[in-house]
Amino acid sequence: MNTEDISEIKADLANKDWLIACLCAAWCDTCNFYRASFDELMSKHPDKCFAWIDIEDQAHLVDAVDIENFPTILIQHRDQVIFFGTVLPDAAQLQRLILSMAEETPTQQVKRSALNQEAPEDWNIRELILAS
Repeated sequence: MNTEDISEIKADLANKDWLIACLCAAWCDTCNFYRASFDELMSKHPDKCFAWIDIEDQAHLVDAVDIENFPTILIQHRDQVIFFGTVLPDAAQLQRLILSMAEETPTQQVKRSALNQEAPEDWNIRELILAS
């Protein structure tokens, strides 16, 4: 799957509860370096939808939030944003984060990390992608 193609992301997301999105910019060297590692994680989590969202090319998906640094990761379970924050460009760190979030009971409020940035309560990138 091409994690940058919105139509492929939309089709994949329609069948999955989890969205793991990297919010980045094409001009960011750190993001470009991180891209291959991010895409490799997808094979370890076939039950989750992975998306590479360029904040300029797909601005309509992120207009409601301020992306302060790169890479910014969003982890969403159904309609609940569980994690939204900047992380080191390290696939092992993201792997641990995904595993820790998936261990939580999805029906309960998941404990949010101190790294979380504030996202508007009405912002739902999953819905925005599915409506694209």
